[in-house]
Amino acid sequence: VQLQASGGGSVQPGGSLTLSCRVSGINFRVLYMRWYRQAPGKQRELVASITPTFTTNYTDSVKGRFTISRDNLKKVAYLQMNSLKLEDTAVYLCETGQRWGRGTLVTVSS
Repeated sequence: VQLQASGGGSVQPGGSLTLSCRVSGINFRVLYMRWYRQAPGKQRELVASITPTFTTNYTDSVKGRFTISRDNLKKVAYLQMNSLKLEDTAVYLCETGQRWGRGTLVTVSS
């Protein structure tokens, strides 16, 4: 099983990024997919999750700004991030069943 996250980068406050997590080696349709983030000096935080039936949940700080989605044909989970804030700066990681992908860095700075 492999998870490959991509899409990070540097943006100004108010900007947008879309992260992708491509999964291989397992039946993607049955997976619960989660995005976490870890900022320097802080604990890892669950940002968003999506179930196999497309039910989504978000941490309060990103509600209304971030959208998690999935494409079962492509075996990809996405995290659309809008209205980015300085405090969104972190390494973002995707996870399923305690399997982790390598993180992708999101830097929000002016």
